[in-house]
Amino acid sequence: MINFAVKLKTMNIPLSSYPRIVIIGGGFGGVSLAKKLSKKEVQVVLLDKNNYHTFQPLLYQVSTGGLEPDSIAYPLRKVLIGYDNFYFRLAEVTEVDPGHKKIKTDIGDLSYDYLVVATGSETNFFGNTEIEHHAMSMKSIPQSLNLRSLILENFEQALLTDDYHERDALMNFVIVGGGPTGVELAGALAEIKKGILPKDYPDLDTRRAQINIVQGGDCLLPGFSSQASKKAEDFLEELGVQVWKGVRVTGYDGKTVTTKTDLVFQSAAVIWAAGVKGASIKGLDAADVLAGGNRLKVNEFNQVIGYPEIFAIGDIACMATEDNPRGHPMVAQPAIQQGRLLGENMVKLLEHKPMKPFVYNDKGSMATIGRNKAVCDIKGYRFQGIFAWFVWMFVHLFFLIGFRNRMVVFINWVYNYIRFDREARLIIRPYKRDYSQFKD
Repeated sequence: MINFAVKLKTMNIPLSSYPRIVIIGGGFGGVSLAKKLSKKEVQVVLLDKNNYHTFQPLLYQVSTGGLEPDSIAYPLRKVLIGYDNFYFRLAEVTEVDPGHKKIKTDIGDLSYDYLVVATGSETNFFGNTEIEHHAMSMKSIPQSLNLRSLILENFEQALLTDDYHERDALMNFVIVGGGPTGVELAGALAEIKKGILPKDYPDLDTRRAQINIVQGGDCLLPGFSSQASKKAEDFLEELGVQVWKGVRVTGYDGKTVTTKTDLVFQSAAVIWAAGVKGASIKGLDAADVLAGGNRLKVNEFNQVIGYPEIFAIGDIACMATEDNPRGHPMVAQPAIQQGRLLGENMVKLLEHKPMKPFVYNDKGSMATIGRNKAVCDIKGYRFQGIFAWFVWMFVHLFFLIGFRNRMVVFINWVYNYIRFDREARLIIRPYKRDYSQFKD
């Protein structure tokens, strides 16, 4: 029998007779769950190391100057406005202690009756520390701002050198990974090369800038239909992107990209988009709890195996099914659907009613490759081109949190489309790197 009245009074969270549900992570899953638990007889504590929710599908547009970061971020406290018994704390969770039903954070400890892990995912370098040290990631707003600064700083540096090889390396971009992130970023960079660089850098031969996308598999956009994969490749090649398939990157020392083949790149900007893994937490990282990809094993109710009071949703959760033996795709839709259902199930659990098992409703996949170019696989329908591009824009606008964010993004897209411009190409926070190695 759970004693809801006995709890640790830390973080200035008041004691309550209601059961305390602690949610770690303010991503798609955590926010969906928090909204679903509004007006329920529970105390909800949402913890995140940032005070905002990030709309990750549009991070690449922040990296390439199409959007400012505040247009894809939404204050988490604003999500909870008007909800009774809801609390947000800016904290990084360092450990979970299931035996004492307590979590440890950088601002103190907190007890829970039920814990929901919605920490999402992080970049997976597959153990290659050299690449991890030198390559750029794009999983957060700070990382996207760093990448934006690096891209612009490389062109500024290219203006200052008379060395032919150094200039080419500074303008050579290598994107590792041919999934939606890599494809969309490659398309955006190709449009910058075509429409913006000649105007911004008239005294630089920007025609020599190269955008390379390197995919270890035999096709782009794995998981999409073969038709969408082929069309995305055609779109990229039309934009001047060099597509390398069946090539596995093995190293990058900050200057030279090596592969398992004879292919070698000299580049000052390598963006790693080749995979993600679950962002696990100490205390829930034992071998019997983790599945492949560093994800927590959960049952059909999103309960972590062996811990009935701990749930996991979204990218961190691995719910193996017949259709998805490795768990559901690490994208927004499973997180949103799991968060909503878990909100209903938690009420059922507290009322001693049977919970409803999770069944994923796959609404399809889509990716944009630039102006008027996108591919969509939606519930058996496959289409590409300008209509798919409009569908992609509508869906992304719909899932953005906040009316202001939708309006700002829409106005930016309209402006960029009409003017063929990207106004946010600003070096707000410099990302300085050592360019001396490119002078050899």
